[in-house]
Amino acid sequence: MSAPRPSAAPSPWFAAVTGYQWLVLAIASLGWVFDTFEGQIFVASMREAMPSLLARGTPEGTVSFYNNIALGAFLLGGAAGGVLFGVLSDRIGRTRTMILTILMYSLFTAVTAAAATWWQMALFRFLVALGVGGEWAVASAMVAEVFPTEARARSLGIFHGSSVLGTYLAVAAGAFIVANPRLGWRWGFAAGALPALLVLWIRYRLREPERWVRAREAAARDRKLETGRIGDLFGPGLRRRTLVGVALAAIGLATFWGVHVYGKDLLRRAAEEEARALPPSAETIKRAEMLGMLLVTTGGGAGLLSFGPISERIGRRRTFLLFHLGGLGAALAAFQGLGGAPRGLVELALPVFGFLTVGMHAGYAIYFPELFPTRLRGTGGGFCFNVGRVLAAPMLFASGWLQKEWGLTLESAASLLSLLFLFGVAVLLFAPETRGTELPE
Repeated sequence: MSAPRPSAAPSPWFAAVTGYQWLVLAIASLGWVFDTFEGQIFVASMREAMPSLLARGTPEGTVSFYNNIALGAFLLGGAAGGVLFGVLSDRIGRTRTMILTILMYSLFTAVTAAAATWWQMALFRFLVALGVGGEWAVASAMVAEVFPTEARARSLGIFHGSSVLGTYLAVAAGAFIVANPRLGWRWGFAAGALPALLVLWIRYRLREPERWVRAREAAARDRKLETGRIGDLFGPGLRRRTLVGVALAAIGLATFWGVHVYGKDLLRRAAEEEARALPPSAETIKRAEMLGMLLVTTGGGAGLLSFGPISERIGRRRTFLLFHLGGLGAALAAFQGLGGAPRGLVELALPVFGFLTVGMHAGYAIYFPELFPTRLRGTGGGFCFNVGRVLAAPMLFASGWLQKEWGLTLESAASLLSLLFLFGVAVLLFAPETRGTELPE
């Protein structure tokens, strides 16, 4: 009797991925890299930009209030752009819509360099966000539709994880352009025009996904299958999925802008404490802040890249649960436990903080395309992610209001907002599991 043959080792997840599919992922990821840069360049420069647009000597709490108005305008613009361009991508195609979004965010980031008042800054951030919100919805739908089922979660995790590179670019701009007294924050925004060059590559190398082409052909035969109708998101079988997606995005974005982005300030404050014994240097303090942003971003990038593999093993819902509970614990530990801690300890803690507070965001790129049929994929993903921005915007105003009117410290306001992670845990009770399923047609 012959011995049983050992089973063949399973193929790696990327074994069946074609060269064209890698190209789609590369272009979509670059669009998201620059998309993230356009969003994060304001975070990297707001402590310099906004005071220069206000009266000299404006109190820090008031500056923070106007910064939060600009951040809120960005969230609202992202919501409008995500819904508008998500619908448009279902109607005119992924490729053409991606071109429009990239041109929009590149142009208006560069125009921001000419802002002369706080309201102009807020207006330009709104217009930038129209393109930023739209690009994510279109690119995530395109990657999901092009990649095979067994590679979908990991490829979308890579797509969303590429945002780290955009934040790195913003950190570099903050450290070497914004902090440079010979250049300043306006040059950092002017650099935002460069991503427009990506449009040429998209125009000549990408074609529409076959799934989208089939959906358009089906819509031409049957009006009930018309693409890009927002009302259909609340029809039978999709209403619950839509509400779950919106709630998850709202919680993730509220905790991102109300909790995660302030992680970098922990290192800045530690550097300020050290500087009390020495002549203060604004450039040194700024670079400490940018190092904090770099450390938080590096940890966050690891979290984003981890979501796909983890969710393939334990499922989408359990992975979201892991990151929501981890984010709450990390935020409370950082903002309540690191006050007055040595700078070295803060530097060690920030990557862990970043990993746990932002890793779940990759889940939106993986999960949302799996919730909706092809004719509504761009519409549904854009609606969920970007209506979440609208619901998250009041949290920005609440943070600034708490600091300005109640006199709370940044740490106390961020700790209070971190309790929103618990709402995410409750939402997961209603979320369907989609691991291993084919995309709905």
